[in-house]
Amino acid sequence: MKKKTPIKIIKRDERSRQQKATEEVVEERKTTQETAREMVATVTQWVNEFQQKRRVETTRAIKTLLSDATPQASKA
Repeated sequence: MKKKTPIKIIKRDERSRQQKATEEVVEERKTTQETAREMVATVTQWVNEFQQKRRVETTRAIKTLLSDATPQASKA
């Protein structure tokens, strides 16, 4: 005669808690495509910030050079 496997009784409240827990886990996990998309967005943002900073520094340097290069009238 075969042994019967025990039956586990799950109450409604416990079942709803288990379902909520699994839903939360599903929401927290992201697909590899979403993760890669976030990484690309972050790196793109870093590159844009670096380029903007470089543009500002270049503009300041050019203005400084041009203001120094302009001949100044002598006070005679």
